[in-house]
Amino acid sequence: MEKKWWKEEVIYQIYPRSFMDGNGDGIGDLQGIRSKLDHLEELGIDIIWLSPIYQSPNDDNGYDISDYYDIHPEFGTMEEFDQLLNDIHARGMKLIMDLVVNHTSDEHQWFEESRTSINDAKRDYYIWKPGKNGGPPNNWRSFFGGSAWELDEKTGEYYLHLFTKKQPDLNWENPKVREEINEVLRFWLEKGIDGFRMDVIPLISKRLEFADAPQPSFNEVVAEVYSNGPKVHEYINGMYESVIKHYDVMTVGEGPGITKEVGLNYVGHDRGELNMIFHLDHMFLGHGPKGKFDPVNYGWPEIKKIFKDWDEAMGDSGWISIFLDNHDFPRLVSRFGNDQEHREASAKLLAVLILTHRGTPCIYQGTEIGMSNVKFNDINQYKDVETLNFYTEFTEAGTDPKKFIELVHEHGRDNVRTPIHWTDGKNAGFSEGTPWIEVNPNYKEINLTEVKSRKDSIFYFYKEFLKFRKEQPVLIYGSFDVIEEPSENLYVYKRVLDAEEMLIILNHSDEHSPLAFNLDGYSKIQNNMENTMEKVLLPWEARIYKRINS
Repeated sequence: MEKKWWKEEVIYQIYPRSFMDGNGDGIGDLQGIRSKLDHLEELGIDIIWLSPIYQSPNDDNGYDISDYYDIHPEFGTMEEFDQLLNDIHARGMKLIMDLVVNHTSDEHQWFEESRTSINDAKRDYYIWKPGKNGGPPNNWRSFFGGSAWELDEKTGEYYLHLFTKKQPDLNWENPKVREEINEVLRFWLEKGIDGFRMDVIPLISKRLEFADAPQPSFNEVVAEVYSNGPKVHEYINGMYESVIKHYDVMTVGEGPGITKEVGLNYVGHDRGELNMIFHLDHMFLGHGPKGKFDPVNYGWPEIKKIFKDWDEAMGDSGWISIFLDNHDFPRLVSRFGNDQEHREASAKLLAVLILTHRGTPCIYQGTEIGMSNVKFNDINQYKDVETLNFYTEFTEAGTDPKKFIELVHEHGRDNVRTPIHWTDGKNAGFSEGTPWIEVNPNYKEINLTEVKSRKDSIFYFYKEFLKFRKEQPVLIYGSFDVIEEPSENLYVYKRVLDAEEMLIILNHSDEHSPLAFNLDGYSKIQNNMENTMEKVLLPWEARIYKRINS
């Protein structure tokens, strides 16, 4: 397997609005991030991924960009960005930016020109179509609810927006658009950043027949209609050949609709496209026909199968990032663990999972202190456009508003967007002002000050385990082999590299679980709790064994 620095390092995602407020206006900013770099350095983070900080109207919290070459004033200035980048590099860490190029804001100059006239020079920068039978060009629906088409009354045509109506999709068929994006890439890479996380990158190539989507499930529509279009690889390879290959940087693509069957087409080492992807199969588990707010049951057997299938699909030729939450999905300890009586144990077990799979680990801000989902009871306390749009759509269709709020408690994106808990003081130490979104009320019990007061805390577990991973090449380059266990509660797998072998055993349940595995020839080297019973695992216990070479 080819050795690369981005396989060996650990990513930490910062959602800037909620990380740290440096000027007291209630919004996290670049100076706030700078003030907390010591925390990330102590934790052992290598790569910082910044969610968008560009100029934006903030309809979708920065994923609607109005100027790729400027910093949003809420976050600071370009000079402050340069200072942040220098500070990160001075600590031996790297910075990757969020590249959002499937769409722009409707307030971007390109779109403002595009909508002025059917004959405008930038009309073809976006996807415009006449209506059909008195309505939109087809039945495509937005990721955020409602039609994916918006009528522009001035010209009488519809524009495509797979997300909010203030996020018109770019027309990548236009070579001028592709060159504009290449210029954006060059601008930031020349500044010295270390790569890009590419937002919804498999969506950039459209199926130009724009036929109706017949599939009953929205996730199927994403995979079979919106993603993996006929020219997607041509476009990604074009960015690589024109710009990216000339720099020692990393690229990771967000992969809605990228299945294991086509994953290598994006990340195969000889493809000249992406270094790795965030596949979303495990994150879309439980989404019903209408999406996340139409939940269906799933369990750990499905999760384990996805990890196994993806590793087999990638083999030694491709690479993925391993993660269990980010700015779009609930807190991992609330979704995949037990955020009540077993919060600390399950948070540590999930850390072991992330850091012992084959792939580059990605940790979302606040995970290292065990932050959990928030349960606001009033829809007005929520800020996310996705939640607010679906609240309107579902309640108008007859869903009980209280029932929908309960679904938001489980699945809403604001679960991971509340401010970080630095202390148990005012606003959890996030801001002297009024936070843009309320702080999770449990900050008094869950905060950095508290976890750093205990050597057995989640924070120190992450710190020690990050160090441990970096010292174990087998956990980076070793093979990944799942050991089938009769108990659904257990997840057992091996990592093997040459003569070295590690065995990882996870009890992802609230129950004591007997272990029928033969441990002869193995020595336990890591665990997340004390337990004298060799053949029985405590609830949420994680163990790592190393084979003893005789």
